[in-house]
Amino acid sequence: MKCIIFDLDGTIGNTLPLCIAAFKKAIEPLTGKALSDQEVIDTFGPSEEGSIQALIPDYYEQGIEDYIRHYRDLHTMCTAPFEGMREVLDYAKDQQIRLALVTGKGERSAKITLDLFGIGSYFEVIETGSPQGPRKVQGIQNVLNQLGISPADSIYVGDAPSDITASREAGIPIVSAAWADTADIEQLKMLQPDKLFTTLQAFGQYIQQTIEERDSIVGSAQERSS
Repeated sequence: MKCIIFDLDGTIGNTLPLCIAAFKKAIEPLTGKALSDQEVIDTFGPSEEGSIQALIPDYYEQGIEDYIRHYRDLHTMCTAPFEGMREVLDYAKDQQIRLALVTGKGERSAKITLDLFGIGSYFEVIETGSPQGPRKVQGIQNVLNQLGISPADSIYVGDAPSDITASREAGIPIVSAAWADTADIEQLKMLQPDKLFTTLQAFGQYIQQTIEERDSIVGSAQERSS
């Protein structure tokens, strides 16, 4: 393992409820009707700009600015990464694992979250979403190309079923993050990710074990060659 690529919402932090709340705050006053959580979730895939284009095309510019404002203001709902995530990032960094982020979020909202969490500096490459549609496959490929690392030496960590299909298309092993309340564990299992963890502690132990096995193999190879 040389590189871990993380998703953001529902993987690094419990930010999906925040996203849904901000969408409702931004869109409902402009449309005059209430939105269900599912109506908002059904537009996910593109960045929030794409979601707003789908939901309120006549109020696109105002919708974007209102969403960003509410997203920032409502971030009191989630002020830190999942407990234990920072320790996982620190450990991986200490072991010379390259870290990157590929998220479907737009650049502006991703920056708000990373700045508030204080973790942006962990990631060598950050790829955000597009209003035109999902681009995680391209984002993963861009990360690997920029870092010069093969897919086989990397993993993608994400909480959504679409993360599994995107990782398969990109040719990278997928670890399903099912430690958020918003994760659909049964649906994730049906898609057969390479690994699935329901707790961040178990994921951290997997990372540690994988790195220790790597170091043991490297050490044995060095002994044989000396």
